[in-house]
Amino acid sequence: MERIQRIIEFLQQQPKDNFLRHALALEYLKLGEDLKAKELFMAVLSDSPEYIGSYYHLAKCLEKLADKEGAINWYEKGMEAAKLAKDDHAFRELQAAYEDLVY
Repeated sequence: MERIQRIIEFLQQQPKDNFLRHALALEYLKLGEDLKAKELFMAVLSDSPEYIGSYYHLAKCLEKLADKEGAINWYEKGMEAAKLAKDDHAFRELQAAYEDLVY
């Protein structure tokens, strides 16, 4: 909880910091606070669709929440964003998770 509190304190100073919001979402996932994590990942991607790392984690979170269609949608969006960013590593990671879910 101390890590979460410190991240929240930093976010109070920089509320739109994607790194901090992403980090807080990951901390919430560790605690099983999937809905809080989902909201943060969605906020990051709403503000910054080029923040590639959040697509994978959002889709995985949606899988945990039994939202298969939502997860598929975010994997697809993430693959498209990774292509635009020419981030082959992220694209392959998203594609593998997508294929595991779909096939």
